[in-house]
Amino acid sequence: MTLDLLALYQDLHAHPELGFQEHRTAGIVATELEGLGLDVTTGIGGTGVVGVLTNGAGPVVWLRADMDGLPVEEQTGLSYASTHHGTDETGHEVPTMHACGHDIHVTWLLGTLERLVATQSEWHGTVVAVFQPAEEVISGARAMIDDGLVDRFPKPDVVLGQHSAPAPVGMVAVGSGPVMASSDRLTVTFNGRGAHGSAPQASLDPVVTAASAVVRLQTVVAREVAPSDAGVVTVGSFHAGTRANIIPDKAVIEISTRARNEDTRARIIASIERIVHAESAAGGLDAPTIERAPGADVLVNDSANAAKVLDAVRPVVAKAVDLESGLAMASEDVGQLATAAGAPIVYWFTGITDPELFRTGADIPSNHSPFYAPQAETAIPVGVEALVAAVGAYLR
Repeated sequence: MTLDLLALYQDLHAHPELGFQEHRTAGIVATELEGLGLDVTTGIGGTGVVGVLTNGAGPVVWLRADMDGLPVEEQTGLSYASTHHGTDETGHEVPTMHACGHDIHVTWLLGTLERLVATQSEWHGTVVAVFQPAEEVISGARAMIDDGLVDRFPKPDVVLGQHSAPAPVGMVAVGSGPVMASSDRLTVTFNGRGAHGSAPQASLDPVVTAASAVVRLQTVVAREVAPSDAGVVTVGSFHAGTRANIIPDKAVIEISTRARNEDTRARIIASIERIVHAESAAGGLDAPTIERAPGADVLVNDSANAAKVLDAVRPVVAKAVDLESGLAMASEDVGQLATAAGAPIVYWFTGITDPELFRTGADIPSNHSPFYAPQAETAIPVGVEALVAAVGAYLR
């Protein structure tokens, strides 16, 4: 069997599914793994899939790809653009898109496994392919771990993976040390007292309090995080009320945070809690309700293994580079797999953008943009070559 990776990618791109809803995607993955002769287990952590390829004695390498899409309406104009819809966690129907490259991640990993199956005389050991759900909501890795991932499959000597990046096709960047930030999501409910819009004196207005808190929260990074450090506090959602002439009794904001180390992470969270409590007190409101979703830790590449991967990739990818201190403020939960298994991790970034766009000075769509469109024809082979070479550093 020879996989048509481009056709596979285009099909996945056209049918993105939200976290823990990747039933179609997981089914395609399982079918392809079975066709390659791997030992396949489905339904791990909900919709996760694991394929095991054993080829004699040797190290165990975990390879991870995430599968979920985003609630974004695609505007790329591609012939295979998504028109798919899904239901989000609030029960609303939303357009869905692979705006972060998880479709190409799956394609890269399946192409790598096909190559490994075809070259079993050249390597020895065990490859565990982990196809993870729900990365975008930082829940899928934890769900697979809670479902026995570490105990049910051979334990890894190393965890490897790569992420698409809006860099030129042909560039692979491997960093050591911290490469992706921690992330947390907090939902804050300001508890006031509703009243008629014409009688504000009868209310304890949560809208004014929440608005004041949103402004004050902008000072957390500006005034409480050292300039030499890095942090992000973003209020991405603000919901209150139903009519202009009704002061509501509640206002809800959702906050996303990023930090480059655990000390800064803890300081940011503590500052947020202090501010929303103080603003509530200033407005005469009861104490706010704060819900903190499980987040992602700082993703730290093991330095020795990162060097090993980079040395292996350089002969096959001419523009394989050392990321040096290029910490991305985006976040990933893949590190939880390595932590749970007690193994080092190397996670790197592979370019998917037409190099010509950089030469012409065109705007380059970033991850999560409705215009994010990998140049799949050329990016797929590069990603497969990089991943095969990295695996070979351990199994050849």
